[in-house]
Amino acid sequence: MKVPVLALALSLALGTLTAHADAPWVALPARAPAPASNPTTPAKVELGRLLFNDKRLSESSTVACSSCHNVAEGGADRRSQSTGVHGQPTGRHSSTVLNTGFLAALFLDGRASSLEEAARMELLDPISMGMKDAAYVAERVEHIAGYRPYFDSAFGAGAPISTDNITKAIAAYERSLVTANSPYDRFVTGDTSALSAAAQRGMAEFRSVGCSRCHQGPAFDGPSLQPGTPFVMKFPTYMRSPYVATHDLARDLGRYEATGKEADRHQWRVPSLRNLTYTAPYLHNGSVATLPDVVRVMGSTELNRTLTDAEVGDLVAFLESLSGPLPVEPKAVPPGTSP
Repeated sequence: MKVPVLALALSLALGTLTAHADAPWVALPARAPAPASNPTTPAKVELGRLLFNDKRLSESSTVACSSCHNVAEGGADRRSQSTGVHGQPTGRHSSTVLNTGFLAALFLDGRASSLEEAARMELLDPISMGMKDAAYVAERVEHIAGYRPYFDSAFGAGAPISTDNITKAIAAYERSLVTANSPYDRFVTGDTSALSAAAQRGMAEFRSVGCSRCHQGPAFDGPSLQPGTPFVMKFPTYMRSPYVATHDLARDLGRYEATGKEADRHQWRVPSLRNLTYTAPYLHNGSVATLPDVVRVMGSTELNRTLTDAEVGDLVAFLESLSGPLPVEPKAVPPGTSP
């Protein structure tokens, strides 16, 4: 049975999810789960890697998925706002693509229910990649002769080069981008030397100050929910925080922009805290440059607390321990021309 998102958010706000907040620390699995409709295979992952890095999948042939989600730099980019086709700003800072296979919903507002749906939405988004329709996406790829053997290997000889298969391959690749074996993962699986004393203090403070009310589970993105059910919370919660004005945090209405529902105003999918050392600047508008600063902002806007310098230092040490080894991959794409 699905837990209604608003009821879950209300429970958190009232502090009734203590059992979840105090749940055991969990390491990130080495593999992300895949739906029965799109099992992960090496051939599909390889095809998805090529498509993910191919700028010819955008209307202008100038933007690839990796343009905003650079795996070598933490799965995001270093701009406050990402840039789509024809230099258009997307309006939000890009989320990391790493470990997204563990998320119940995608995008900062949780509007996509799966990686497959998210890939399709990005390809057809007039700002992000600008492809006019799904048929044109398939036509563009079909005209690149070098892709044929990769589709045969991933989906069977003669399999159609369709948008469904394109998005399935991209999603399979994204599910392969798991950054397990971080210092935190090693610590909770028995290596007591994996975390510094500061990180261990930060780990305790993460719970004691209230961070774990929202950031739980192996990806630190909230409690486990059914696929397609985003775990959302209000941000900013405390509008009187001085950071709301200095960082212009209330301008973007969050999930409301996607649903138009009043209950979704300033609601956001709780993001993963994995690999924050690589993904600055922070927050939906990329307005916070450093990890210590974003800890202070979140303490004020979400917990109504002014964290001490010592607390900030310890919490940063713990958050840094959640960063695992980044995948190292070539970006070559198949030869051929596009229409």
